Amino acid sequence: MSVSPGYNARSLKSVPALFRVLCGISRRTQRFKILTQPCAILFVTPVKTVSFCPWLLLPIMLALLLPGCNRGRGRVQEIAYVSVPQAILRDHVSAVFSKTGVVKNGDRVQVLERERRFARVRTASGAEGWIEQRALAPQSVYDGFQKLVQQEQTVPVQATGTTRNDTNIHLDPGRETEHLYQLNQASKVSILKRATAEKTVPGGMAKPTSTSKNESKSAPLQEDWWLIRDADGRVGWVLARMVDLDVPLEIAQYAEGQRTVAFFVLNQVTDGDKKVPQYLVVLTEPKDGLPFDYDQVRVFTWNVKRHRYETAYREHNLNGVLPVTLSHEDFGKEGTLPVFILRVKDDDGNLSERKYKMNTPIVRRVMAPGEAKETSAPRKKSRHH
Repeated sequence: MSVSPGYNARSLKSVPALFRVLCGISRRTQRFKILTQPCAILFVTPVKTVSFCPWLLLPIMLALLLPGCNRGRGRVQEIAYVSVPQAILRDHVSAVFSKTGVVKNGDRVQVLERERRFARVRTASGAEGWIEQRALAPQSVYDGFQKLVQQEQTVPVQATGTTRNDTNIHLDPGRETEHLYQLNQASKVSILKRATAEKTVPGGMAKPTSTSKNESKSAPLQEDWWLIRDADGRVGWVLARMVDLDVPLEIAQYAEGQRTVAFFVLNQVTDGDKKVPQYLVVLTEPKDGLPFDYDQVRVFTWNVKRHRYETAYREHNLNGVLPVTLSHEDFGKEGTLPVFILRVKDDDGNLSERKYKMNTPIVRRVMAPGEAKETSAPRKKSRHH
């Protein structure tokens, strides 16, 4: 018997009987050759056989070849992102392990395998290790944040603020919604929009509150959320109470117990050797869950003779909706003036825009062509500060 190197008559006996039958290999003396595939799998096939059944050999060869050949090829990579501030990669999921690497919030990793609470991942630098699955956010969440960035890129900033504590950035308003990024304490953010969501307590249940004294039914307690943009350009929702608005102190002291929702610099006036900003401020009652974003507006102008701020304009009972927009327009003899536009809803929920111009210290409504002028209530005397 002539056999290729490394094989002898005894090695033939080691071939399972079923395999020999299916492949048509007999125990008679034959000539063999070894086929070495790119996948490093060796097969002993007969050159001459007594009864060869190629149609039976084909599925066996495919079943053995394909798993080896496709290993690492054509496999869809599962991508995830680190959703915690920092995490350690470990070589084992047991209580005793060695550190193989460190990942930080927002890092992109490839998921190699999953096992109950843990997933084995590979970082961009090639480090591999196990990490808790709850510390990862899927590709769909990352894509959702990217979509938010695109959708809100033209929304004007309504205010700036500073985070009170470390806080998560959510994809949607709500404590139980998906989150990915995390802001550190004292992070600066830009406020874009406001929304409300049911307040949840541990366990995922919404805490109810009575709608009135005479009603036996209760409604879920609502809390405010801000849509923010951080210093890295990431956009998402954060719990409003976790952000302190950076309202300038010189006008914050005149809030009269109301909550500032947004503030804007309309222009600046010269007082001696300094430039002093004049402000538009929108406010509301100091409570969460209101059906409007704001219900009051005030304009603070600077009196250059008395060197102090004065309330040049105020308006109440608005069903205001963010965002407020600012611009400048040419009004002929009056010159180019600051303009602001409020978006408000009527009793039927219809949204309209109201334009105002400021010719310091006078603020007036600019009526659109064909718009009827509203009957104004008696004007209160401006309050000086």
